[in-house]
Amino acid sequence: MKTETCCGRVLEFAESDAELRALYGPPSEIAARKSLQRLDEHCRHFIARSPFVCLSSAAADGTADVSPRGDAPGFVRVLDDHTLFIPDRLGNNRIDSLLNLLQNPHVGLLFLIPGVDETLRLNGLARVVLRSELLDECAVNGKTPRSGLLVEVREAFLQCAKALRRSRLWSDDSRLPRDQFPTLGKILVDQIGLATPVAELETLIEKAYCEKLY
Repeated sequence: MKTETCCGRVLEFAESDAELRALYGPPSEIAARKSLQRLDEHCRHFIARSPFVCLSSAAADGTADVSPRGDAPGFVRVLDDHTLFIPDRLGNNRIDSLLNLLQNPHVGLLFLIPGVDETLRLNGLARVVLRSELLDECAVNGKTPRSGLLVEVREAFLQCAKALRRSRLWSDDSRLPRDQFPTLGKILVDQIGLATPVAELETLIEKAYCEKLY
């Protein structure tokens, strides 16, 4: 264990597996055995109903990133028991995840379904697909995604509901009234120091939401 001071507070940091196991103890038999090396019927059903997935990646130097992916339920396609295809819809062109995966193919996925407190976790290897019939098959409104991710699933398991129940994520009374949080336009003007008026920037953002989802 290592002790340091940060922000006026003393912190003790874990430095070994043994320290963590002494604190948490072993996982339950169910937790230890629930990890699958393939997509069974329940994993397939979860993915088919999910409109949202968080994708984690890391560069060769270990720099990590998490990116949201969302579309109509079933937008992530199960090709077989070990393979997924994720179309890459229009975003901000930073392509952080895609660049990371060129250096380090390891990927983690967290699928959510609104109203369901359990989540689905997948780990595996991903490659960036530039040309394939799969891209054509994922076209929406006549627009074909520029690329997609072919994911080889190495591990799959359902995560229990504790985190979502603690957060009350799907509860209506947990929703923050929109007027209690600044708009993206306001935040960008403050963070970047843009000279564009907030109202004008918000109009441009909303136009992009309407015209550039695909």
